[in-house]
Amino acid sequence: MTLDELLRDEGAVVTRLDSVGAERRRLMDPGVMPGIEVRAEQTSPLGDPTAYLVRGSVIVLRRSQAERIHIESPEGPTA
Repeated sequence: MTLDELLRDEGAVVTRLDSVGAERRRLMDPGVMPGIEVRAEQTSPLGDPTAYLVRGSVIVLRRSQAERIHIESPEGPTA
């Protein structure tokens, strides 16, 4: 599952980032990295971008960026 599939007010744990270079650094600087919990907070009226709560800060990502962040539910992978 990827971050763009997370529904509003749902939380998950980051498992992998599929980005490189400056894009990867932009995600990691505010704390988006494997093992960190994220929560979808708000979505724009048209559905893109979405605001996510990460380590006490809100970051806004476009769907194309969120598609590169792999997540699983806090309870673990679903079957």
